[in-house]
Amino acid sequence: MKTYSITEVAEYFNLTPHTLRYYDKEGLIPFIERTSSGKRVFKESDIESLKIIECLKSSGMPIKEIKHFIEWCAEGDSTLQQRYDMFLERKASVEAQMDELKRTMEVIEHKCLYYKTALDSGTEDVHKNIKVKSSSAQ
Repeated sequence: MKTYSITEVAEYFNLTPHTLRYYDKEGLIPFIERTSSGKRVFKESDIESLKIIECLKSSGMPIKEIKHFIEWCAEGDSTLQQRYDMFLERKASVEAQMDELKRTMEVIEHKCLYYKTALDSGTEDVHKNIKVKSSSAQ
Protein backbone atom coordinates (compact mmCIF):
# COMPACT_ATOMS: atom_id res chain seq x y z
CA MET A 1 0.00 0.00 0.00
CA LYS A 2 1.39 3.38 -1.07
CA THR A 3 1.69 5.98 1.68
CA TYR A 4 2.62 9.65 1.64
CA SER A 5 4.43 11.96 4.01
CA ILE A 6 2.86 15.14 5.34
CA THR A 7 5.17 17.14 3.06
CA GLU A 8 4.05 15.21 -0.03
CA VAL A 9 0.38 15.66 0.86
CA ALA A 10 0.87 19.34 1.64
CA GLU A 11 2.51 19.88 -1.76
CA TYR A 12 -0.24 17.93 -3.54
CA PHE A 13 -2.95 20.15 -2.03
CA ASN A 14 -0.88 23.33 -2.06
CA LEU A 15 -1.21 23.51 1.71
CA THR A 16 1.33 23.78 4.47
CA PRO A 17 2.20 20.86 6.75
CA HIS A 18 0.99 23.14 9.57
CA THR A 19 -2.49 23.24 7.98
CA LEU A 20 -2.59 19.44 7.76
CA ARG A 21 -1.54 19.18 11.40
CA TYR A 22 -4.33 21.62 12.27
CA TYR A 23 -6.85 19.49 10.34
CA ASP A 24 -5.65 16.47 12.29
CA LYS A 25 -5.87 18.33 15.61
CA GLU A 26 -9.41 19.47 14.75
CA GLY A 27 -10.49 15.91 13.97
CA LEU A 28 -10.95 16.36 10.21
CA ILE A 29 -8.65 13.45 9.36
CA PRO A 30 -9.24 11.09 12.28
CA PHE A 31 -7.86 7.92 10.70
CA ILE A 32 -4.34 9.17 10.01
CA GLU A 33 -1.83 6.57 11.06
CA ARG A 34 1.51 7.38 12.62
CA THR A 35 4.89 5.76 12.51
CA SER A 36 6.55 4.55 15.71
CA SER A 37 8.32 7.91 15.86
CA GLY A 38 4.98 9.77 15.63
CA LYS A 39 5.14 10.97 12.02
CA ARG A 40 1.83 11.08 10.17
CA VAL A 41 1.45 8.60 7.30
CA PHE A 42 -1.22 9.35 4.70
CA LYS A 43 -2.97 6.62 2.70
CA GLU A 44 -4.99 6.98 -0.50
CA SER A 45 -8.21 7.04 1.57
CA ASP A 46 -6.81 10.00 3.54
CA ILE A 47 -6.06 11.79 0.27
CA GLU A 48 -9.66 11.20 -0.88
CA SER A 49 -10.98 12.56 2.42
CA LEU A 50 -8.78 15.63 2.08
CA LYS A 51 -10.15 16.24 -1.43
CA ILE A 52 -13.66 16.44 0.04
CA ILE A 53 -12.46 18.63 2.92
CA GLU A 54 -10.77 21.04 0.50
CA CYS A 55 -13.89 21.08 -1.70
CA LEU A 56 -16.10 21.94 1.26
CA LYS A 57 -13.61 24.56 2.46
CA SER A 58 -13.47 26.23 -0.95
CA SER A 59 -17.28 26.31 -1.01
CA GLY A 60 -17.13 28.51 2.08
CA MET A 61 -17.99 25.89 4.69
CA PRO A 62 -16.43 26.59 8.10
CA ILE A 63 -14.06 24.02 9.63
CA LYS A 64 -16.53 23.41 12.48
CA GLU A 65 -19.22 22.30 9.99
CA ILE A 66 -16.74 20.19 8.03
CA LYS A 67 -15.95 18.44 11.30
CA HIS A 68 -19.66 17.60 11.71
CA PHE A 69 -19.60 16.06 8.23
CA ILE A 70 -16.54 13.96 9.12
CA GLU A 71 -18.28 12.82 12.31
CA TRP A 72 -21.40 11.88 10.33
CA CYS A 73 -19.27 9.84 7.94
CA ALA A 74 -17.80 7.95 10.89
CA GLU A 75 -21.30 7.27 12.24
CA GLY A 76 -22.25 5.45 9.05
CA ASP A 77 -25.53 4.98 7.23
CA SER A 78 -27.66 6.51 10.00
CA THR A 79 -26.40 9.94 8.88
CA LEU A 80 -26.91 9.58 5.12
CA GLN A 81 -29.81 12.05 5.14
CA GLN A 82 -27.80 14.70 7.04
CA ARG A 83 -24.89 14.33 4.63
CA TYR A 84 -27.18 14.50 1.60
CA ASP A 85 -28.93 17.59 2.99
CA MET A 86 -25.57 19.20 3.74
CA PHE A 87 -24.42 18.72 0.15
CA LEU A 88 -27.72 20.11 -1.16
CA GLU A 89 -27.11 23.21 0.99
CA ARG A 90 -23.52 23.46 -0.28
CA LYS A 91 -24.79 23.15 -3.86
CA ALA A 92 -27.28 25.98 -3.33
CA SER A 93 -24.58 28.12 -1.69
CA VAL A 94 -22.12 27.56 -4.54
CA GLU A 95 -24.82 28.28 -7.13
CA ALA A 96 -25.55 31.58 -5.36
CA GLN A 97 -21.82 32.39 -5.35
CA MET A 98 -21.64 31.58 -9.05
CA ASP A 99 -24.63 33.85 -9.78
CA GLU A 100 -22.96 36.67 -7.86
CA LEU A 101 -19.68 36.10 -9.72
CA LYS A 102 -21.58 36.11 -13.03
CA ARG A 103 -23.09 39.51 -12.17
CA THR A 104 -19.64 40.74 -11.16
CA MET A 105 -18.17 39.47 -14.44
CA GLU A 106 -20.90 41.26 -16.42
CA VAL A 107 -19.92 44.57 -14.81
CA ILE A 108 -16.22 43.90 -15.42
CA GLU A 109 -16.86 42.97 -19.06
CA HIS A 110 -18.92 46.14 -19.50
CA LYS A 111 -16.09 48.23 -18.05
CA CYS A 112 -13.54 46.49 -20.27
CA LEU A 113 -15.66 47.34 -23.31
CA TYR A 114 -16.18 50.88 -22.02
CA TYR A 115 -12.46 51.53 -21.62
CA LYS A 116 -11.49 49.71 -24.82
CA THR A 117 -13.91 51.91 -26.77
CA ALA A 118 -12.55 55.02 -25.00
CA LEU A 119 -8.96 53.95 -25.75
CA ASP A 120 -9.78 53.26 -29.42
CA SER A 121 -11.40 56.70 -29.66
CA GLY A 122 -8.70 58.42 -27.65
CA THR A 123 -11.26 59.85 -25.23
CA GLU A 124 -13.99 58.93 -22.77
CA ASP A 125 -16.13 61.54 -24.52
CA VAL A 126 -17.19 58.81 -26.94
CA HIS A 127 -19.55 57.56 -24.21
CA LYS A 128 -21.23 60.90 -23.54
CA ASN A 129 -23.80 60.35 -26.28
CA ILE A 130 -24.75 56.90 -24.97
CA LYS A 131 -27.63 56.74 -22.50
CA VAL A 132 -26.49 55.10 -19.29
CA LYS A 133 -28.90 52.73 -17.52
CA SER A 134 -27.53 53.48 -14.06
CA SER A 135 -25.62 56.32 -12.51
CA SER A 136 -22.64 54.20 -11.45
CA ALA A 137 -19.21 55.81 -11.40
CA GLN A 138 -17.06 55.40 -14.47
